[in-house]
Amino acid sequence: MQSAWLARLRWRSRGAWLWPTFIVVTIVDAVIVHSLPIAGDSQTLFGGIVFALVLNVLAVLLLSRPLGALLRRRRRDMPVGVARNYGGTAAVALVTAATLGGGLLHHTTLIADQRALRDATVRAVAYIGDRAPPPFRQMATHPDTYTIQARALYRTCVPNRAGTRTYCVIVKSNLPLAQSVVFGGYEPNSVFAAGTN
Repeated sequence: MQSAWLARLRWRSRGAWLWPTFIVVTIVDAVIVHSLPIAGDSQTLFGGIVFALVLNVLAVLLLSRPLGALLRRRRRDMPVGVARNYGGTAAVALVTAATLGGGLLHHTTLIADQRALRDATVRAVAYIGDRAPPPFRQMATHPDTYTIQARALYRTCVPNRAGTRTYCVIVKSNLPLAQSVVFGGYEPNSVFAAGTN
């Protein structure tokens, strides 16, 4: 009787990794989502914690039984509870791997979008500094760029010195440099953006 109790205790101590792992992995996932958001430009740490908690709870609920059953096919001597514990631990580890992979993939997209935005702004500032009326040329170093279509179409505006009017250009990033910028009107980006949303 005592040997069965010791064997059960040994299995319990080996299989008791789910909830400590769950806590650590949830914190790690929150940091990953905060540092490398899966969608959008940024994510708060609190939002990352909520996201990680929801995903990890769902993973444990949905995957711990099937993964535990797979493990028991290979190790028939393992108790069901311990196998489920191992399955849940593997499930939260899979969530972390997926979160990191998704964040890294999205990060490359963000970097490409930021480079395209910088390039469009540089083109617009050069055009405004060269061709805009004098009151706007003086303010070419204060551009406001609005993304119409990422990596393709941007609208950049600069105010006059008094701040009463704006001069805007449209930048088409996929065209050659000399043909990529055209005059875009005097309506500020704040008004333009309100009309497009």
